[in-house]
Amino acid sequence: MLQNLILKPISLHSLLSRTRTRYGLSVSLLFFSSIPRNMEEQFPFSQSSAQNDDVEAVFRIITTSKDVKESLKSAATSISFSNDLIDKVLKRVRFSHSNPSQALEFFNFTSRRRGFIHSAFSLDTMLYILGRSRKFGLIWDLLNEIKKKDQALITPRTIQVVLGRTAKVCSVRQTVESFRRFRKLVLEFDTNCYNALFRTLCQEKSMSDARNVYHSLKHEFVPNLQTFNILLSGWKSSNEAEVFFEEMREVGVKPDIVSYNCLVDVYCKEKEMEKAYRVVEEMRERDISADVITYTSLIGGLGLAGQPDKAREILKEMKEYGCLPDVAAYNAAIRNFCIARRIKDAYSLMEEMVNRGLSPNATTYNVFLRSFSWSNDLKRSWDLYLRMKRTGCLPNTQSCMFLIRLMKRHEEVEMALELWNDMVEKGFGSYTLVSDILLDLLCDLGKLDEAERCFLQMVEKGQKPSNVSFRRIKVLMELAKKHDALLILTEKMASFGTSIDIYRSE
Repeated sequence: MLQNLILKPISLHSLLSRTRTRYGLSVSLLFFSSIPRNMEEQFPFSQSSAQNDDVEAVFRIITTSKDVKESLKSAATSISFSNDLIDKVLKRVRFSHSNPSQALEFFNFTSRRRGFIHSAFSLDTMLYILGRSRKFGLIWDLLNEIKKKDQALITPRTIQVVLGRTAKVCSVRQTVESFRRFRKLVLEFDTNCYNALFRTLCQEKSMSDARNVYHSLKHEFVPNLQTFNILLSGWKSSNEAEVFFEEMREVGVKPDIVSYNCLVDVYCKEKEMEKAYRVVEEMRERDISADVITYTSLIGGLGLAGQPDKAREILKEMKEYGCLPDVAAYNAAIRNFCIARRIKDAYSLMEEMVNRGLSPNATTYNVFLRSFSWSNDLKRSWDLYLRMKRTGCLPNTQSCMFLIRLMKRHEEVEMALELWNDMVEKGFGSYTLVSDILLDLLCDLGKLDEAERCFLQMVEKGQKPSNVSFRRIKVLMELAKKHDALLILTEKMASFGTSIDIYRSE
């Protein structure tokens, strides 16, 4: 029935501009979708290699120097602070969770040069770094400075970056108030700006919050297709989604593939597969071809309905009709087998991915790691982690948390330290979250020297250990009479200071 209803030859739809929800539905644009072109495309290898060395040198100044400004002045005699170099340095700072205050000092140092204008990427990345550390006063100070220098750098993407960090710690009302402050900062305060607000609320608050705000603001702007596609995503009730879909048509906005995929997704999440198939049939009648996102939602829905084998058949049928499954589609099918505790079948699908030239990503491995965590299987979790290392797939924070929790449960110190050292060396995962569990493990087992070393490694990366972890180490150091070492750690903690200043005035 599925084949007769929905499958026909289609072309592969471009997916690069969209992220996925749990089962592959498009929700939002990436904060940082437009990354500057790689320098290797413009210069010979030797020049690119030289610039990579410069990026590394500047990054080390930001993360280790006690006087960043003076160190940068010295470096400026041999390093050209181009937009491309600054973009790469700030990107590295962002993903390594380095010290935001020193990153801002670097940003301001380069900004003070006569005639120099930062790229929009650098600005948004710097704002993201500050927002992650909740330095909201500094964010507004920086935005006001940028307005004076080049207001065109403040875009709807900038709004989404700032509001995204604001919404994590503030109420919906406060987030909307922050949004209104951008009226004085953005050159053209249009529908795209409102879409940035709705997208933020969908991601950081709830879909109902986003829709409530939409209804309160819709008299201020003209909604477009993107507005409705943002608000259509992530419905929990198919009845409510249908009503909103009709409102979209009433205002004269014609649904596209993304709109229909939203409707298919909500039906699949509610296990209303017949309705999902009917939507795909309507798409065919309107000459809108189902794409890989459509099929991924169907795969996820069939898994929720307890039909992992039928979901796997969709992968085969997709290939027969010209729609090639991507990593997200395979991940959805693998998840179905893991939920059904059919790990062997899940592994078989992962091998099929590899044979077809697709590289499993952190999400793929996390599906397995979650299952192994449920079954308390540290051995298979560790084997999977070693496979990730061999294949060059960097774990994300979720991967690290699955692993470190199992290691603590089994009191496997050596494994935990190897994971931590890999994180420090390669810059993946959240040091703060992982260190809480790691330091807890080390303190429980009396491994004070190892705990102290991990503490200092974290500080060197510009990351503040939690107060709970510090107190545990402090007690052990006092008992061991390591007063000099404790004094050093206390000074390190004091250097971070207070990180929240949400309502500093402009």
